[in-house]
Amino acid sequence: MGRIICIANQKGGVGKTTTAINLAASLALINKSTLLIDIDPQGNASSGVGVSGDKVTKNLYHALLDNTNVEEVFYPSSLPLLTVIPSHIDLFGAEIELVNLPQREHRLQVLIRPLRTRFDYIVVDCPPSLGLLTINSLTAADSVLIPVQCEYYALEGLAHLFETLRRIKKSLNPHLSMEGILLTMFDVRNKLCHLVVQDIKKHFDDRVFTSVIPRNVRLSESPSFGKPVYLYDQYSRGAQCYLDLAKEIANKRSSVHG
Repeated sequence: MGRIICIANQKGGVGKTTTAINLAASLALINKSTLLIDIDPQGNASSGVGVSGDKVTKNLYHALLDNTNVEEVFYPSSLPLLTVIPSHIDLFGAEIELVNLPQREHRLQVLIRPLRTRFDYIVVDCPPSLGLLTINSLTAADSVLIPVQCEYYALEGLAHLFETLRRIKKSLNPHLSMEGILLTMFDVRNKLCHLVVQDIKKHFDDRVFTSVIPRNVRLSESPSFGKPVYLYDQYSRGAQCYLDLAKEIANKRSSVHG
């Protein structure tokens, strides 16, 4: 059965979409069939893997709210094992439209539950908010991966996110677990970054991934070319670190099931 991992943090600018794109791509590169679902109306994960614009006729909005068959919103990427369900700006309106629908928090769960047998991993990129789209993602997920930037206010907002996770686990998804906290935008030359890493590891211990994502020019450049960083520059530090993260996640899962 495929594992559904939700990438969430209501704080913007922490590397959430960069992580969704490059984790999904890296899982595909280590021979895991992977589905990337972009539920952020900004659509940056979609464009970041080259699935946007004229290539897209139907998107996640149609599957969530117009009962379009989910297979009609599958799009191939540049990687043979990576499939994409793209977002659209119309999803901004979906937050309002979902409010009056029955089982409004479970729409995504119902949509992707049958896909678990087709993919090893399903990676969901959430909006930088805790609205209904993010709640749908957390309700559908097996686990949540939280990117945290290595900066002074790194822990700000995490308490609010953990409270949301607690409520969702209590009322909507009792099986939701913590995939891990991912430290991003690490600058080895910056003393503050090292202090933040120590602080977060002290707070969260073994829930912090060993893999740390550096501040990396290639990571910043690759989305504008519609490519995961590995396809843009496979030898870059960013590409190697996301591959390490994918292996860490896959190894942890195989040891649990092994």
